[in-house]
Amino acid sequence: MALATLLLPARTRLVGQALPPDVARALGRADRGAAEAGELAQLRRQFQLVPDHWPVAALTRQFDAGDAAGYTWLRADPARVSPDMSGARMLAHGDALALAEEDTARLLPALKPLFGDAGLLLDAPQPSRWYLRLPREAQLPEFAPADEVLGDDLFAHLPQGDAGRRWRALLSEAQILLHNHPWNAQRVAQGKPPVNSLWFWGGGVLPDFVRTGFRQVKGNDVLLRALAQAAGVDAGHANGEGGVDALIDLRHLRNLDRFCHDALQPLLAALAKRELDALTLDFEDGMQFVLRREQRWRFWRRPMPRLDTLRPDHVQA
Repeated sequence: MALATLLLPARTRLVGQALPPDVARALGRADRGAAEAGELAQLRRQFQLVPDHWPVAALTRQFDAGDAAGYTWLRADPARVSPDMSGARMLAHGDALALAEEDTARLLPALKPLFGDAGLLLDAPQPSRWYLRLPREAQLPEFAPADEVLGDDLFAHLPQGDAGRRWRALLSEAQILLHNHPWNAQRVAQGKPPVNSLWFWGGGVLPDFVRTGFRQVKGNDVLLRALAQAAGVDAGHANGEGGVDALIDLRHLRNLDRFCHDALQPLLAALAKRELDALTLDFEDGMQFVLRREQRWRFWRRPMPRLDTLRPDHVQA
């Protein structure tokens, strides 16, 4: 069977008004379901890891450098924070800082001794993704993903208790080093954001196996591509076109018209021509639609005029 699944943003992030008539009709007649919301839950529906944990740092390290086996890895991504009345707020991290290799060549030598004294190796195979290598048996506290911290109070998301004390101290010392580094003054003078903090997250070791039912994975997201690589699946660039047993990442879309015209309507045409047997729409808010050709006979189902007509907790079979 030819199957396709679209990974999509939360429906509220697709800006637009009414759905086109053919899309409204197809979604009104589709099978509907509700699943756990969130980016991590969305990816876990498509990939199975053994053992069942989610070591983002090890997965992306293997994708970036191919040397993740045998160690515990922790992302130590560059970040920009700004103080406010209650503490400090993360304004940007990773790719949003537009870092180049020259930035890592300037900044990392100042940080390496700090982490080296703690028995940790810091490096950056990609300018926007920095890593700490730890012994495989290292025990780590829970770290919040960087995207969850973005725009929020940094200190509200730091690991707490005795297990987190070491990491809070390392973060504070790293912030002092980066704040005083002359390269940051140079970046600011050039109109670029400073790199004045790190964020630790995604710790763990490589899984033994990564499995997926897809034969193609199309997307530009680094974690998605790392998962596809670990599962032995080709990962190309997303172009909105369908494929046989394909997972297509469209979470970057923010325009409803573009989603309908460029992605959904061509796939609905493929269903009508029997080029595709089933199409699954998996939204980050947990809402899911499964579309098949034979659903055209469900005349009693009313069209769905807007994407937000249904809430995940009000799903009808």
